Amino acid sequence: MVEEMIELDHIGINVRYSLDYKAVVLFLHFSGGNLNMWEGIIPQFEKEYGIIAPDFRGHGQSDKPETGYHIDDMANDIYLLLQRLNVDQCHIVGSSMGAEVGLSLAASHPELVLSLICEGALYNEFGEHGLFNGTEEEIERRKEDLRVQLTERKERIFKTKEEYTEEERAKLTEQGLWNEYFLAFLENNLQQMQNGNFTYCYLNRVRTEYVQKYWDVKFEQYYKKIQCPVLFLPSKEEWADEKIRSSLHTFTSLLDVYEIECIENSIHAYVWMQLPITAGEVAKRFISKQI
Repeated sequence: MVEEMIELDHIGINVRYSLDYKAVVLFLHFSGGNLNMWEGIIPQFEKEYGIIAPDFRGHGQSDKPETGYHIDDMANDIYLLLQRLNVDQCHIVGSSMGAEVGLSLAASHPELVLSLICEGALYNEFGEHGLFNGTEEEIERRKEDLRVQLTERKERIFKTKEEYTEEERAKLTEQGLWNEYFLAFLENNLQQMQNGNFTYCYLNRVRTEYVQKYWDVKFEQYYKKIQCPVLFLPSKEEWADEKIRSSLHTFTSLLDVYEIECIENSIHAYVWMQLPITAGEVAKRFISKQI
């Protein structure tokens, strides 16, 4: 397995990959995540599949340009990355934002994607198939409230990586979630500042642009273009939400082939570290059906 920075149209994307096998699985992390979230998943695939696991722009060790954080921008980065690695087709496992980016890639380049696992892209933020619906004025007021919250969010500063890791470990332990698979993800979630302190790799300006552009995404427009089989993985909480089940019903009606599986006790995005063996088996079983 190689990990390196690959330059793509003036942006560097950090990626871990091994292309020893013809069938390739592309792993796309969640918003605020990094490629190390797949530590418990990749070993289940690497003896049978080629592996590609990038850090998105604005995340992990990849470059963090001033703009370009729509899911379509990030999907284009991944398309260029696959071209650079001479990958003509792949299966995608996407977590939260990674599912959104994978969906965008599959919609714009259907010949490229053999199957898509969406642990995310289950609902829109606003509108008929969103968590918040109402008049245009009500939606705009809600957006304005959220914009204020985004501007008030402060960058967190840590003196050492260990300070951050121990703080997060304590939180996860209290929630009954801590296991070894979270460690590599946490250890790679910070970047060093010029003064020697540390802050998140996922900067507030990156998060703010991504979130505000996400508000206007209508996933039904993407699902209409999907040609490959799709596996939806709603979390326990998402599956219990009637609005989400309703939007998911709409999205599945646009697909020719799909499956829905809810992993018991799964938590959105964290499931790949929370329950890596189970989540990996579910993903691998679905992908194996498409080969």
